[in-house]
Amino acid sequence: MRALQLIEDRRLEAVDLPPPPAPALGEVTLRIQAVALNHIDVWGWRGMAFAKRKMPLVVGAEASGVVEAVGEGVSGLALGQLVSIYGARTCGLCKHCREKRDNLCEHVSGVHGFHLDGFAQELVNLPARLLVPAPPGVDAVGAAVAPVTFGTVEHMLFDNAKLQPGETILVHAGGSGIGSAAIQLAKRMGCTVITTVGSDDKIEKAKALGADHVINYREDRFEGVVRKLTKKKGVDVVFEHVGADTWAGSMLCMKRGARLVTCGSTSGVSTNMNLMQLFQQQLKIFGSFGCRMENMADAMQKMASGIVHPVIDTEVDFDGIGKALERMEGRDVFGKIILRVG
Repeated sequence: MRALQLIEDRRLEAVDLPPPPAPALGEVTLRIQAVALNHIDVWGWRGMAFAKRKMPLVVGAEASGVVEAVGEGVSGLALGQLVSIYGARTCGLCKHCREKRDNLCEHVSGVHGFHLDGFAQELVNLPARLLVPAPPGVDAVGAAVAPVTFGTVEHMLFDNAKLQPGETILVHAGGSGIGSAAIQLAKRMGCTVITTVGSDDKIEKAKALGADHVINYREDRFEGVVRKLTKKKGVDVVFEHVGADTWAGSMLCMKRGARLVTCGSTSGVSTNMNLMQLFQQQLKIFGSFGCRMENMADAMQKMASGIVHPVIDTEVDFDGIGKALERMEGRDVFGKIILRVG
């Protein structure tokens, strides 16, 4: 079977690997359909994996597949069924896993495509408990973007920040995959959405998704524009995933008692923070990583009902992966790049 392996930093190769054996107890064999690229793929590709890993490594952290074979003890999944794949190998046994707080697993083995072999391969065996069936009306691309792109945002906005209808939210990097999802989810529940983008050509695209105000952060200081738009009050929620470059400005955009939720640090992992501002304004900061499998199911139900939709920049095959990662590294995308496998 064909697979896409990271051989060394910035070197990807399409290779032939032996197919997996028959699925073991509790496992299924999946035929991968689509892989959605994320910034974590860029980090792994350019050598920013902050954990031990062995190469060559099959890449791809977010994907969908069709059930090809079912092992003993598996119920609720049928041959030919389309599923979305949870991207981390959790234990399934600890207190958090039993309580369906999957992203707090105490004994997680790692993230596929980053620490463990990922999903950019034609066939793979996985525990059935890590698969979420796609409802009717959701295709392979929709199922592929449920675990990270939409699941992460569901967890950030609703589990952590507790976003409410009528609130005002600042969404950073509205042209990114999670940014485009956050704009849609926040707008559909009746929020005022302010978003930042890195070029003028992304402004109308962000507005088409539902953004009320779009700021080109390369042309204007976004914190100043946000303060003007909110009549110096600030926003209720900040959706952060950029990190060092936007952190101080994000704090200045928050009204008293506001919430900031962050899931990323693509511009750097360290920053300074004004602690007096934090406690005097009674600000709340939430760290958010991954999602619960329930978030994936909720996201796909919203796709099926037409409330939200995946925003796709381009689709590529194995030969196009290198250029796709370079474009992502340069932030030259709007929405998701999809790697077609099946």
